[in-house]
Amino acid sequence: MSPRQPSRTATLARLGFAEAARAEQLLGDRALAGLVDPFDDEFADGLPDALGDTADPDLALLSLVRLMESVRADEPRRRDSEADPEGSLSGLVAALRHPGAGRDRLLAVLGASTALADHLVAHPEHWRDVTEARPLTTQERVDHLTGAVRDPAGLTAYDALRVAYRRELLGIAAIDLTSDGPTATLPDTAAALADLAEAALEAALVIARAELGEKADTCRLAVIGMGKTGGRELNYVSDVDVIFVAEPADGADETTALAAATALATHLMRACSTSTAHGVLWPVDAALRPEGKQGPLVRTVASHRAYYERWAKTWEFQALLKARAVAGDRELAREYLDAVSPLVWQAASRENFVEDVQAMRRRVEQHVPPAEADRQLKLGPGGLRDVEFSVQLLQLVHGRADDSLRSGTTLEALDALAVGGYVGRDDAAALDESYRFLRTLEHRIQLFRLRRTHLMPTADPDLRRLGRGLGYRSEAEVEVVTRWQQQAREVRRIHERLFYRPLLAAVARLSTSEARLGPEAARERLAALGFRDPAGAIRHLEALTSGVSRRAAIQRTLLPVMLGWFADEADPDGGLLAFRKVSEDLGSTHWYLRLLRDEGSAAERLAHTLARSRYAADLLMGAPEAVAVLGESAGLAPRPREDLLRKMTAAAARKDDPERAVQAARSVRRHELFRIAVADLTGQLDLKGVGHALTDVTEALVEASLDVAQRAVAESHGGELATSLLVVGMGRLGGAEVGYGSDADVMFVHEPRAGASEEEAQAQALEVVQELRRVLASQGPDPQLGIDADLRPEGKSGPLVRSLDSYRSYYERWSLTWESQALLRARPIAGDEDLGSRFLELVDPLRWPEKGLGPREVREIRRLKARMEAERLPRAADPKTHFKLGRGGLSDVEWTVQLVQMCHAHDVPALRTTSTLEALQAAVDAELLDPAHAEDLRAAWTLASRMRNASVLFRGRPVDSVPSDLRVADGVGRIMGMEPGSGAELADLYRRFARRARAVVELDFYDAS
Repeated sequence: MSPRQPSRTATLARLGFAEAARAEQLLGDRALAGLVDPFDDEFADGLPDALGDTADPDLALLSLVRLMESVRADEPRRRDSEADPEGSLSGLVAALRHPGAGRDRLLAVLGASTALADHLVAHPEHWRDVTEARPLTTQERVDHLTGAVRDPAGLTAYDALRVAYRRELLGIAAIDLTSDGPTATLPDTAAALADLAEAALEAALVIARAELGEKADTCRLAVIGMGKTGGRELNYVSDVDVIFVAEPADGADETTALAAATALATHLMRACSTSTAHGVLWPVDAALRPEGKQGPLVRTVASHRAYYERWAKTWEFQALLKARAVAGDRELAREYLDAVSPLVWQAASRENFVEDVQAMRRRVEQHVPPAEADRQLKLGPGGLRDVEFSVQLLQLVHGRADDSLRSGTTLEALDALAVGGYVGRDDAAALDESYRFLRTLEHRIQLFRLRRTHLMPTADPDLRRLGRGLGYRSEAEVEVVTRWQQQAREVRRIHERLFYRPLLAAVARLSTSEARLGPEAARERLAALGFRDPAGAIRHLEALTSGVSRRAAIQRTLLPVMLGWFADEADPDGGLLAFRKVSEDLGSTHWYLRLLRDEGSAAERLAHTLARSRYAADLLMGAPEAVAVLGESAGLAPRPREDLLRKMTAAAARKDDPERAVQAARSVRRHELFRIAVADLTGQLDLKGVGHALTDVTEALVEASLDVAQRAVAESHGGELATSLLVVGMGRLGGAEVGYGSDADVMFVHEPRAGASEEEAQAQALEVVQELRRVLASQGPDPQLGIDADLRPEGKSGPLVRSLDSYRSYYERWSLTWESQALLRARPIAGDEDLGSRFLELVDPLRWPEKGLGPREVREIRRLKARMEAERLPRAADPKTHFKLGRGGLSDVEWTVQLVQMCHAHDVPALRTTSTLEALQAAVDAELLDPAHAEDLRAAWTLASRMRNASVLFRGRPVDSVPSDLRVADGVGRIMGMEPGSGAELADLYRRFARRARAVVELDFYDAS
């Protein structure tokens, strides 16, 4: 038994007919006699299958029936008139009966456009313009349309123009609708439509001259295409934007000539926009002319130039970007373009140019009716305007110095921007793909009824036709909307990054010569900017920008702006050198230059950082990949201690050798130090934030390194360690007040495990501590972290590590007052947490003595402080400017606060803190210090800490005193927020604060009863 054959209706439904029953009836219509073969279903190459390949098979079939009826009705007339048989019924039947490009083109047009189908029904003799369509030159189109209006064959000139225009449009649509990839051929289609508009304007000018008569001879008139017409990227239905330029003909006076030219332009516009029985072409819009609709319709070249030089707004120069001669006197058009084009490429130098363009884009969006916003292909977020504004802004800013960008066509300009390195290749490819897709959607929507619209349809049949026209077959109405929304999101994402790129405004502020970065201009600019070694800087620039590589092209975009940013700081030469080294290390990576060009203010941050801070520059040159933090959304937020420890531990675990393991952990520290330094330099961290961040990274490194050392010693002994270890932070580490140049002041504590002997535990603990100090003391990728254990019992003479019981025994029998004072800032930072808790239980009674300090202990502290001032200050140091040991310095403030803590913490719990400033505030709150005195101490301590940090940042190494070198002082001052050139004021500022603090110390430390 043979398998059951599907019904004809089912077959048609499978082919894509939405109304299969009606389609079956239409296929049997007498008008289609000779076109349908009984074997069509068997061979799948007949008319039904061909109709099924169209965007709307039902529409194509209905339109075909109408066309065939029209052709059959016209056949007797054609025979009687002995017309050329090439338009005959038999020729059309032959074209439709057999598979081929001709049939595909005709059915594609009939299935995509009711308007063009109506034209074919009205003019059936035009069917061969579809089946035999071929690309035409602009001149061929001009000849066809001007010939039609000169010999209208019984029609008015207006109607002849419209019929000829639609005839040309048939051929363009036929090629477009049957291309293998409509988005790939979009530029050709848009260019053909612009060429057709150009031909129509020339034909309209022929009509206008005929209507005006001899007066037309008194003037020369040029028509300048603007917008998409000028850019040769026109839609199927669009206003045609123009500007009219006129000059008197030989022997004519200007007034008479301009009057004639105005009449000529008016007649031209009317010839295109008047509605007749054969429809309308499109409105000719001259609103982009100087003064808009309020200004004269026609101006001379000199009048145009005068207006643009004195009165034009930013948007008018943006509009001129696409200006192109399209009709009339071509020599006059060239004169006009020669006069105004240079002004276009100077426009970016106007004040607030970039901001004006950005504001204009926002206004365009705001004027979209809310009901249309979600359907806009052109004006809304993620629409065509996003691409066009982004491309045009980049062209206008960078095109001053790069002639290759001066194209009026969006996709050509986008490609040039990518080739020149102004836009990332991936971004350019994404914008190109999206622009082609959105324009193709726009074309297909407009083509259906030949109506001007930029809105996505909402009805399922319209979406289905749109989707099928783009090649979707399964749920075409859903797929086309999904693709559109995806493309719109991608466009918006890239637009917001490119269009609001901070680099653009900075580049726009440069003069044209500065933007070009030519050798002579660069040399002069470097000297003017304050580079100390312009010749050396030139060598760096040449190394970075020479050649034709994409990397060099991007550098040529970045460096003209970055030179100014380098020069804003105290060491522009050092900044440029560091930038060169980092760029040479990272130049081959795919993300580095893209980051600087595209991501927020990354380039500006980097330039200021490198020229402001030798410390940050050295960190980055050792780990160039750390520059990536400049482009991360939360890139400058310090990482929590737990995150750092996890990264360091993981990095160390990948190495077998202890030294290499700690080196890996130190690489994490280096990366984090750079992050902290940049956050500090850019004002995103205050002194307290810097102290906490540096403390966290120090603690994490000590703990990760302790873990490595313990494992190494355990492995050397063939088993588990005989003791638990604890690292106690002291000094600024214990107080979470670490600076960039701080050592790690620590004490080491251990506790033997059950069953282990004291001797074995002590020996292994010492091995661990020595291994820890060894691996941290070696040269590494980060600044060396010194481990200072001098605050331990007995100082340098005492054991490096003690057991908890040994500490207890020592403190019960031998502890001195200064040792109790040192414990004020003791805080466990690494190792056994339980051991840390018990250590604090041991030392709390010592640092917060139950009855405070007696007179003898107070005298001992004062005597020790006086001795330290006399003996520990370096011989060549100035006591007025030494940060730590000078009068009114850090030590003065800290000892004063610590004396209050030891005397009163037993009664005031808030004083039981390792933080200097927290303890100072607690003393004020408890009325133990005068608020004004406390403020002087706080201000001096804060200034000294900030100045010491800033000195390390600028010089790249620890600094003990206020810098005496004015250049260094200026650099330090700038980091602290002082004005450039204020280095001489730095020492005076410090002395003033220190004097006040010292006066308080004399009263509240030395003289307090």
